Amino acid sequence: MKPMSRRMRITLAVTAFLVLSAGAVLYKLADRYLIEHVEVVLPDAPAASSGTGSSTGSNTAASGTTSGTEGVSAKAQYDDWHYSSDQSEIAIQKVETGSGSEKITYFVADVTMKNGAVLQTALAKNEFGRNITENTSAIAADHNAVLAINGDYYGFRSDGVIIRNGVLYRDEPTREGLALFQDGTMEAYDEQSVRSSELLAQGVTNTFSFGPALLKNGQPTSDFEHVEIDTNFGNRSIQSANPRTGIGIISPNHYVLVVVDGRADNYSRGMTLAEFADLFQQLGCTDAYNLDGGGSSTMYFMGRVVNNPQGRDRERGVSDIVYVGA
Repeated sequence: MKPMSRRMRITLAVTAFLVLSAGAVLYKLADRYLIEHVEVVLPDAPAASSGTGSSTGSNTAASGTTSGTEGVSAKAQYDDWHYSSDQSEIAIQKVETGSGSEKITYFVADVTMKNGAVLQTALAKNEFGRNITENTSAIAADHNAVLAINGDYYGFRSDGVIIRNGVLYRDEPTREGLALFQDGTMEAYDEQSVRSSELLAQGVTNTFSFGPALLKNGQPTSDFEHVEIDTNFGNRSIQSANPRTGIGIISPNHYVLVVVDGRADNYSRGMTLAEFADLFQQLGCTDAYNLDGGGSSTMYFMGRVVNNPQGRDRERGVSDIVYVGA
């Protein structure tokens, strides 16, 4: 057999090095953005109650249009856009403004919690960790939610302060977060200035790590000319027109959840952050906070997705939701 030339040996060695390097890079990217890393497995979500969804009042939902009612109390009253029980009042409005390339379509859920009930959160697959995702509607259905929106997609990153339903899961202060309190109030805060132990002592039930804060004391927090939530691979400034999800508060226990559709010609271009802040101000909110948007933006109500995710009626998997239970 003819011995391999020096040039061929070098070529093979370089090729092998490049293949191994490319493989290492691909694995690192997959590990960072695709491979699930489960840190905590939560108890199974509570099963739906035995209520059938029949109402003692005016259940005006058309047959087959309000399907997610298996766990709804028989005392609840509801239709396609409203829900009323002894724990919550919900009214959803679809709003369209502008026309053509400037048309914007968004959904506003006016939510009042009653008798000590609070907004709740749930995690994809009932697991905490990175890259664990499910559709908003699937998480909502698993937790017997009446209303749900996507959360902050905490699982895309490994930092931030993450408290969910009173449990601290992550304590890596990084950015401006949002805290929901047991008394029905909410407040944006600097994660690096307030310890998680202080938050829990103050009665914080849930925190979100995305942002920015849109309103404080009824006023926009900035002109939002340049906002960057993360600087890692695949992120960019987010101040331009995009689909949006956000939460605002009018008074204790009176919230406004908003989902803006986008990236769909002649249906909705999305909103800039400045427009989003202005909307919450117009809705009468004192404080408001921007959650994960883009393809994640989803609103679920009574068994159906009411908006148009990604402009194609196609949900994108997320790591968490904010919801109102039945």
